[in-house]
Amino acid sequence: MSEDSQPNIPVNGTSANNTKPEDTKWQRDAIEKLATSALTEQRTARRWSTFFKGLMFAYLFIILFFALGWLGGGKSSSGSHTALIEVAGVIEAGGEVNADSFMSSLHDAYDDANTKGIILRINSPGGSPVQAGIINDEIRRQKKLHPKIPVYSVVEDICASGGYYIAVATDKIFVDKASIVGSIGVLMDGYGFTEVMKKVGVERRLMTAGENKAMLDPFSPINPKHQELAQAMLNEIHEQFKSVVRQGRGSRLKETPETFSGLFWSGEQSIKMGLADAEGSADFVAREVIKQDKIVDYTYRDDFASRIAKRVGASASASFSEALAKQFVKAGEVRLH
Repeated sequence: MSEDSQPNIPVNGTSANNTKPEDTKWQRDAIEKLATSALTEQRTARRWSTFFKGLMFAYLFIILFFALGWLGGGKSSSGSHTALIEVAGVIEAGGEVNADSFMSSLHDAYDDANTKGIILRINSPGGSPVQAGIINDEIRRQKKLHPKIPVYSVVEDICASGGYYIAVATDKIFVDKASIVGSIGVLMDGYGFTEVMKKVGVERRLMTAGENKAMLDPFSPINPKHQELAQAMLNEIHEQFKSVVRQGRGSRLKETPETFSGLFWSGEQSIKMGLADAEGSADFVAREVIKQDKIVDYTYRDDFASRIAKRVGASASASFSEALAKQFVKAGEVRLH
C-alpha cells in the first residue's frame, strides 16, 4: 500500500473534524448576542424615526392651522385697508350666519385702527327675523360710535328678506345688475297630516294644559282662532320689517304697493325702486368708494376643532326620528324668506 493511500489515523483516538461542545456553545452565544444587539438597535432607530416624523407632522400641521386660518378668531393687519365681512347663507342661531359670529367680526373690524371702511358681502336668502334684527341693531349702534368709518353692503347673487333686513342698516347698498333683491315679507309654513291619519287609521291623542298650547299642531285639524292669532303675529313682524326698511333707506325708497308684498327684483330694477343705490362689486367699492383697495377679511369662522366636533356630533346624533322632529319644529318657525 502506497504512502498516499494510507488512511488518516486518529490522534489519541479522536477525529480531527470533531470540536469540543464548549467551543460550539460559545459560538452560538456570540451569534445570539450579536443578533439581539442588532435587533435592539433597529427598534431604537425605528422609535426615534417615528418620534421625529410625528414631530415634523405636528409642526407642519400647526403651520397649516395658522396659514389657512383654521384657528378662527379675529384678524389683525398692518396698514390702511378695507374690512370685509361675509354674510353668506341662511341666517339662523348657530347657523352659517348668526348674530354672535357677525358681531365678533364687526367688532374686530372696528377695533382695528387701520380700518378705513367696512364691506358686508351679502349672499343670503334670509332666515330668522330675530338674528337679522340683532345684526341690524348692532350695525346701526356701531355706526353711531364710529361715524367716520362707512359701512356698505355689496350684494352678490341674492339679498332677500332677512339678508335685506341686514343690508338696509348700512350706508349704501351696491348690487350686480343680475342680483336678486327684495322679498320683504314674513312666512311661517307647516304641514297638515289629518287626512293621512284618517286613511291609515291613526288616532291623535293630545292632552294640554292651556287652551292654546297645541296651536298649529300638524296632527290636529286647523283651528280658525289659532290661524287668526298666527296671522296677526306675522303681520306685526311684517310691520317691523317695513319700518326697518323705511328707516334705513329713507327718501331713497320709491315705495309702491308691491314694495312690501314679498316680491323680489333684479339688481338693476332694485336701483330704480330705491332698494339699492348703485352697481358695484366688493373690489370696486374698496377701490373707488372707500379708496382702500387692500381688503382684509374679518369674517369669523369656527376653528378646526369646532368644525370637527360639529360634524362628529351631527353624524353621531342625527337619527331619522331626530331629523324628522327638527323638521317639525322648523315648520313652525317664523322666517324672513
